[in-house]
Amino acid sequence: MPNRIRLEDRECPLSTTVRHVGEWWTLLILHDAFDGYTRFDQFQQSLGISTSMLTARLKTLVGDGLLERRPYQTNPVRHEYVLTDLGRSLRPVIVALAAWGNRRLDPQDRSMILIDAETGQESEPIVVDARTGKPLDDSDAYVFSAGPAASNAMRARYTELERQRRTRGSDRHPDAS
Repeated sequence: MPNRIRLEDRECPLSTTVRHVGEWWTLLILHDAFDGYTRFDQFQQSLGISTSMLTARLKTLVGDGLLERRPYQTNPVRHEYVLTDLGRSLRPVIVALAAWGNRRLDPQDRSMILIDAETGQESEPIVVDARTGKPLDDSDAYVFSAGPAASNAMRARYTELERQRRTRGSDRHPDAS
């Protein structure tokens, strides 16, 4: 995949993550891997993807450390593609994306839902703060800030955003000092 990341975004974790998993086929291959698919022909049949595109995407996923390519047959040699720990750690992201899509559909229009494997009950995934358990969907309650390794440009960005938040906050609450 060509490097589409802007120079100024190289330190942004969102930009670098999108570089690894933001391509259409990549997300669908990972989804199939979470469903237990490991073999080239399984991915190809499930997705209807061309051989060349699947080969390229699998090579990228292996190169990025999300899948491991390992032989499962010796004569002729055939390989399977197995999720690594890093790859498995993306499952909550895929689940959250699917849940976001489903929340915009009427229940009868959902082609895929997440269920509890033991009870069969539909799950309603949300992303929460591990410390407090509070949902992270409130952009006023949870904001990004410059981290310890932030460049001067990144620090300036978040200093300005914090200044704007304070200005908006004081505009909403004129009595607050």
